[in-house]
Amino acid sequence: MPAMPCKITRLSVSRPALSAIVLCIFAAIPLAQAADIKAGQAKAKVTCRVCHGLDGLGKMPTVPNLAGEGAIYISKQLKAFRSGERTHQQMSIIAQGLSDEDIANVAAYYSAIRVTVELPE
Repeated sequence: MPAMPCKITRLSVSRPALSAIVLCIFAAIPLAQAADIKAGQAKAKVTCRVCHGLDGLGKMPTVPNLAGEGAIYISKQLKAFRSGERTHQQMSIIAQGLSDEDIANVAAYYSAIRVTVELPE
């Protein structure tokens, strides 16, 4: 089959839209860098490990794994538990005791855990 010609077109984006996109990208960088993985590990050791473990693997069938999960996702869920937007008998109580800094640190810690996958043969 002969190669199909590829037509490249120029994408037109207004300057204000491009500026907004760039600003959003650069605004997110300091937030991700501000989190302290070691502090997150220390907080997880006393707050999270009974259920989620220090390895981020749920210790009971109904407890989700956090290892390798995205920091943004973990932060969003913890804040939802804290605000009452999302409810769970234990997590709603635990999240009440977490500051925004604690949440960012714990999320950074669990998201930094590397997970490997082995597919069945």
